[in-house]
Amino acid sequence: MGRARGRDAENPRARLTHGEVAEIAASEFTSGHELVVDGTPQSHVDLDDPTHLHFEYVVRMGAVIDQLGEEGAAITAVHLGAGALTLPRYIEATRPGSRQQVIELEQPLVQLVREHLPLPRGAAIRIRIGDARDVVRRLPDALSGHCDLVISDVFSGAQTPAHLTSVEFYRELSALLAPAGVLLVNVADGPGLAFARRQVATVSSVFGEVAVLADTQVLKGRRFGNLVLAASATPLPTRWLPRLMAAGPHPAKVAQGGEVTAFARGAAIVTDADAVASPRPDASIFLR
Repeated sequence: MGRARGRDAENPRARLTHGEVAEIAASEFTSGHELVVDGTPQSHVDLDDPTHLHFEYVVRMGAVIDQLGEEGAAITAVHLGAGALTLPRYIEATRPGSRQQVIELEQPLVQLVREHLPLPRGAAIRIRIGDARDVVRRLPDALSGHCDLVISDVFSGAQTPAHLTSVEFYRELSALLAPAGVLLVNVADGPGLAFARRQVATVSSVFGEVAVLADTQVLKGRRFGNLVLAASATPLPTRWLPRLMAAGPHPAKVAQGGEVTAFARGAAIVTDADAVASPRPDASIFLR
């Protein structure tokens, strides 16, 4: 998440389902463009350099993606929520020939991005419109058990919808993954981390291996921010991650093993019956 910003009347824009306005704006702080929804930056895209990942949590996801399989080898990926398609572009640039499916609820958003931030010519990126959970259930049978990567990064406004946080939902995602496939989940939470702890407990109940990547202050529950959960049925390819995360450009901690168990201790597993949306961030977070 980035700093709130005012609108430029000349920026291309689209009105979304619930009245929010999405627009494409030149980045104020770096090269490239941002997808901004109701004044809050949601995605950053650099058409000249798709490997430029600006937002911190996206950098962390990219670090995990880089370790999947052989360096540069094509993968099969499913993205639930993709904003301006930052990570699909990154995968296409770093792993040419990858097959990617993107699920996005907002058709006007997809049209805005396609028109003003076009995808690379020839990229095998299929975009499907609809609710993430509903579309996952309708994906081609050939994907089941064969995905190297599934990313869940879905927000309605500033919150992840409740039905995309439950153990039943994560079981549906696990069915897509190949034996060594990896799930990445973007979790946003603040002081106390009650929501994040339940998410870690829930994901851990489905997958044998879970790691948490986050800014140290966020991981300690001292400020609102993003935590990336990486999960797999087999040992995660995280041997070099702690060193990479500590080195930057956005230093972070990687919690694994006993640290993850301690983080989630006492937290209840989320079910469809009791799921709630992620907490709404205080508006002041966007003014930093």
